[in-house]
Amino acid sequence: MAFVFSIKVQLTHDHSFIECHLTPNPGGDTPALVFSEKMDSSGKPSTAQVLLLTTSSALTAVFYSVYRRRTTTVARLKGAKRVSIDQDLKNILTAAPGKCVPYAVIEGVVRSVKETLNSQFVDNCKGVIERLTLKEKKMVWNRTTHLWNESEKVIHQRTNTVPFDLASHDMAMAATIRVIRPLDSSELDLETTYENFHPTVQSLTNVIGHFISGERPKGIHETEEMLRLGESVTGVGELVLDNNLVKLQPPKQGLRYFLSRLDYDSLVEKQQSSVRVWRVLTAVFGVVASTTLLFILWKQWVYHRQRRKEKNVLEEFKEHQRKRMRELNVEETSVSPSACTVCLSRERSCVFLECGHVCACDRCYQALPEPKKCPICRATIERVVPLYNS
Repeated sequence: MAFVFSIKVQLTHDHSFIECHLTPNPGGDTPALVFSEKMDSSGKPSTAQVLLLTTSSALTAVFYSVYRRRTTTVARLKGAKRVSIDQDLKNILTAAPGKCVPYAVIEGVVRSVKETLNSQFVDNCKGVIERLTLKEKKMVWNRTTHLWNESEKVIHQRTNTVPFDLASHDMAMAATIRVIRPLDSSELDLETTYENFHPTVQSLTNVIGHFISGERPKGIHETEEMLRLGESVTGVGELVLDNNLVKLQPPKQGLRYFLSRLDYDSLVEKQQSSVRVWRVLTAVFGVVASTTLLFILWKQWVYHRQRRKEKNVLEEFKEHQRKRMRELNVEETSVSPSACTVCLSRERSCVFLECGHVCACDRCYQALPEPKKCPICRATIERVVPLYNS
């Protein structure tokens, strides 16, 4: 006659519990109480899973927001009105509402209004925008990876501008467009006219100090960038007629302002490439977030299904064993809770792995037949760890 009686008693805050099984004693009529300690999984997602879900969801939202903005920019750029720099330009603006084209595309060459800027390093190099930049390059010791990483920092930057126009590629056309606030443009692509690197002079004292401080200067990187006279430029912005002067200025309604050395088709393709990059990033991190969420939900479903199953089995066992204990007239308090589940006389003194049950003394473990199996779950005992009670 075989039957099992299971009692689960909560022990600590970490969901460990004691299971008590009542089984027949092979050597007599008195049933033996079998105690085993197990760990109950809480079913909650781990910190790493929560962190991965939160991070991937946040990055997905950010990347999707950028992707939507870039998509809108490309759509507006494709829908912008292309206007030629010719004698009919002022007539077109005069007939437009408010003498304004809200979003127009202009392709022309750079011409100065009065004065020009001369390159400080290249002879006979003139332009309308000049940017001088000094960057400090150094190696920084990373205490985590134990590697030297290259780093740079802008220590000085100065931008000079003078008023300039965009004129037609046809030199016979006298019509021009004044460019307003060129530094506010998104694609101000300047040509590098001068570049030089000034290495830092190293001495033995400096080298020792660098290793102590974790920073090793490499030198100063000096560059000059210019928008030169005669350069072909594509401008996209608001085109207005103001006191007989045609102006290209930053557009309203959140539209982007462009001044690029690329032609119109290349500018559109560049923006579309950017859209594709942000779309891929959004998709990748969206898949990571969705997969992580589905995994957490699946683990929760498995956990709750297991809990329901264990609860039903436990209730069934309790009802059955209450009946059997009344028939056998057995008191639970008659057996020590720390007694060996095999002999019921000596203290439990070993832990069976990999199942983790603590249910027998060393002598009874040695007496188990080969292959040795756990008396509780019948799992094969891979190794035994001695248990010391204080």
